Amino acid sequence: MSATTPWQRGRLDARRGKPRLLFGQMYEDSEIEAEVLPSPGRVFCIASAGSTSMALAARGLSVTAVDINPAQVDYVRARLEGAAPRSGTADRFFAAGRRFLPLMGLRRSLIRQFLQLSDPSAQVRFWRAHLDTARFRAALAVTINPLALRAIYSSTFVRILPQHFDRIIRARLERCWALHPNRTNPYAWRFFLGTDPPDYSAPRLAADGIELVCADAAGYLESCPPASFIGFTLSNILDGTEPAYGERLMAAVRRSAQDGAVVVLRSFLEPPPGESTEWAARDRSMLWGRLTVETVH
Repeated sequence: MSATTPWQRGRLDARRGKPRLLFGQMYEDSEIEAEVLPSPGRVFCIASAGSTSMALAARGLSVTAVDINPAQVDYVRARLEGAAPRSGTADRFFAAGRRFLPLMGLRRSLIRQFLQLSDPSAQVRFWRAHLDTARFRAALAVTINPLALRAIYSSTFVRILPQHFDRIIRARLERCWALHPNRTNPYAWRFFLGTDPPDYSAPRLAADGIELVCADAAGYLESCPPASFIGFTLSNILDGTEPAYGERLMAAVRRSAQDGAVVVLRSFLEPPPGESTEWAARDRSMLWGRLTVETVH
């Protein structure tokens, strides 16, 4: 992977320095992987914060968790040894955004009332009437437009975001409200309030059965024997990389995949015309434009 990517630098900004922890938690719904990945067997997983790896290991899969950022690998290793989760760069970004919600007219009490709802049709009506206001839309357009983001983050990170990203995020949020009960959606609660839902029962996570590797994903897969894995969960690894790296990675995936292996890949980008958005809509974490589930033959 090119050293210009945020994932290898361990930084979302353009400043130099040692790699930092980017993700203390994961913004992807591992229930997708739990549903589609074959079991039992060995799966390849982008390590990130370790949550997906541990959720899959808890289901009896043998997991190889790989990340090019040594800060992420050290963090996941600590979590596997029992350390508590902590915040990374992305988590602090979302936390800062939550502090501005009252200035956008989204009071904490109003958001809590919204998140207590369980009927998707009622959620959409509440969202449109009380939360997706002109004031909120204007504030979002100012805070997450490319010019504003370039003042904080590197151009490599900003260029992966689609145009009119504020409108797209609002559409993805409403899509989530229309499909998933807020009351039991931990991703919605964490996104808006930074807490888990009331009476939330965390899924079982397991530290056993996980091999943790600090390496480039394509390079590691190229070193594996053919037919090593029955599944791959690649997070959004291709966001911010060059097309040539994507071609190299997917060639390495096909080489190291068993026949019938399943590949899960996410992206912030909008899907091309005609591509189904079914899986992206089913991911309760709300943020993804593309989520592909493909079988290797």
